[in-house]
Amino acid sequence: MAEKTQSRVDIQEHGTDRDGTKRTSDRRLFLQLQVFGECTERQAVLEELKARSVDAVLYQDVNNPRGIGVLTMQEDPTFFATTAAEIFQSAPFRSLTLKEDFSMFGRSYTTGFEPNLEDWLLDKPRRTALNPAWPWALWYPLRRTGAFSALAPEEQGKILREHGAIGRSYAEEDLAHDIRLACHGIDTHDNEFVIGLVGKDLHPLSHLVQRMRKTKQTSQYIQSMGPFFVGYAVWQSPSPK
Repeated sequence: MAEKTQSRVDIQEHGTDRDGTKRTSDRRLFLQLQVFGECTERQAVLEELKARSVDAVLYQDVNNPRGIGVLTMQEDPTFFATTAAEIFQSAPFRSLTLKEDFSMFGRSYTTGFEPNLEDWLLDKPRRTALNPAWPWALWYPLRRTGAFSALAPEEQGKILREHGAIGRSYAEEDLAHDIRLACHGIDTHDNEFVIGLVGKDLHPLSHLVQRMRKTKQTSQYIQSMGPFFVGYAVWQSPSPK
């Protein structure tokens, strides 16, 4: 009987425990934001989401009084081609207009230094998106320039640490909390990342975006950002502990 050969292509997520132990995982969470216009029966949409018992958030689109956004999340991406697709073809959604430019789809990922892989990849994004204390949200995609990929790893790390330190400072003061997703090859506009910023108030989220514009990454190595979806959660499924 032939022995099974180990793949040489590493597609796992990597992390590092606080004691230096290296960890790997094949699990990750996929999240999708779909935005609709011409919604005059928001309650019917809400009831449909409740009945399906899915991890989801229903947002009121702040820039469109007849607009809504629906964020869904699931570990198995088949969910989005089956259950989610069925939800968005159900009666409450049939009269709505899909705003395709605002459709965002991404997966949780690691940078190699996260100390608790399972929590970082699966639970933390859910807790952040579904926290009832953080109803405000900004969602947007972005793409870096090719020049960033050509930088030496040490220089990339320095640039990313500057960016990360600012984000952590906002999170530590409960001003803004981020959900970072990779979307390489699964975004219709060839974006690379989807960012979600959530919090109890809107202004700190806007302020964080403004603050990030001065970083080296944003000012020199971002090719495109947006469109931005600004939403207020009118319903969230129960958050995991």
